Amino acid sequence: MSLQACVFSTRLGWFGSVGQERRVWRLVMGHRTAAEAWAALYHHFADEKLVESDWYPALRKKLEEFAAGKRVSFDNINVRTEHRTEFQQKVILATRAVGFGETVSYGELAARAGSPNAARAAGTVMANNEVPIIIPCHRVLASGGKIGGFSAPQGIDLKRRLLELESSAKS
Repeated sequence: MSLQACVFSTRLGWFGSVGQERRVWRLVMGHRTAAEAWAALYHHFADEKLVESDWYPALRKKLEEFAAGKRVSFDNINVRTEHRTEFQQKVILATRAVGFGETVSYGELAARAGSPNAARAAGTVMANNEVPIIIPCHRVLASGGKIGGFSAPQGIDLKRRLLELESSAKS
């Protein structure tokens, strides 16, 4: 099976995306160079054939606009989730429902997903998010409003930048 892949520069660093047709399988972000973004994609898809192209230009444009500080919706972007458990899919749906510029705690996210006692499990789903920004895990904070973790290359510094970008975004 061949998957389409592209890498592009934004104000938040180099991004890379992989998918099939108009369905996103993975998004990497915040890399210092194009080579780092490609390496991250090839790491995740070592057993797959990636076809390097200008795959899904409409998604690329949305991500570039988001990184430039514009208010962008990713609601209509289809992501691959069938390999996830029912609980994980519920957490992903609940995360996608967190509005632009809003934040929730891991506990609140778990409750929104129908499992109010599963804050840690919801955090694990966020830590393994394959498509950040589209599934906006940066909007999920630890209890008491603490920043929590972020697994992108720039870590919590990038999470802070994303939250600041949304709080001051232009419409």
